[in-house]
Amino acid sequence: MITIRDLHKRYRRTEALLGVDLTIPTGKVSAFLGPNGSGKTTTIKCAMNLITPDSGSVEILGVTPAKLKPEHWQRIGYVSENQRLPDWFTVPQFLDYVRPMYGRHWDRDFEKKMLADFELPLKTKLRSLSHGQRMKAALLSSLAYRPQLVVLDEPFAGLDPLVRDEFLSGLLELTETEGWTVWISSHDMEEVERFADRVAIIDHGKVHLEADMMVIQERFRSVELVFPDEPVKPALMPEDWVDFRITGRSARFTATNYDVHRISNEFREIFPSLVRHDSSTMNLREIFISLAKEHRSRREVKA
Repeated sequence: MITIRDLHKRYRRTEALLGVDLTIPTGKVSAFLGPNGSGKTTTIKCAMNLITPDSGSVEILGVTPAKLKPEHWQRIGYVSENQRLPDWFTVPQFLDYVRPMYGRHWDRDFEKKMLADFELPLKTKLRSLSHGQRMKAALLSSLAYRPQLVVLDEPFAGLDPLVRDEFLSGLLELTETEGWTVWISSHDMEEVERFADRVAIIDHGKVHLEADMMVIQERFRSVELVFPDEPVKPALMPEDWVDFRITGRSARFTATNYDVHRISNEFREIFPSLVRHDSSTMNLREIFISLAKEHRSRREVKA
């Protein structure tokens, strides 16, 4: 649905994107994770034709963003945390305004259902709504025409847990029944782990991990090593050992491509005095934090 290759973007002296490569496959929920300022929103805005990249390529629905026509936008739903809405409208007036843009694609029954589910006030101007209510209005206006591609940039800000859970459940149901493609940027790791089919992690303008959730869960392990005495960090280690830390007589690290037979051989070669080792699965938050620490450590070494 979306293909991004070697995308670069600079804001004056700041390199926001340093060659982003990313693929959003059709019919899947792809999560886009990264710290604040990592390049998530800039990447999404390039794909949505809101800003122009300095170099690289983006293809969305088979065309470049600059060539997106009204018939393409009728297949795309886009909601951003900082999206500007016409504050002088009430919610019904806002929907009356956008509905004609989508013609036969707009589903009035779906609109009514979301309006009831979101419990939005009908007589209050958008400017007087809470941030969470404004996000609900934006979500409603971008989903009522049942788009094939849904792009959500931090959509859960201000949504209470119940509404967020109901929204996600409905979104997943529509993804499965109607083949929707969802690209979502979020800081909520627990929610992402529950619903995402695929995850990409970006940090300092470059994607460092992109894979299906099941593959990530199989690849990553937290490993603990126990020694008779305090160990010394080896000068050379396999590239897939990251965030290596020593505490007393034990050491911990994250294996990013875990294979029990291969890693056992590596232990024997690198740590002849090793007493034992244990490994455990990691949740998405643990994986994210471990990779972020490793990337920060490497940047400090280069600096």
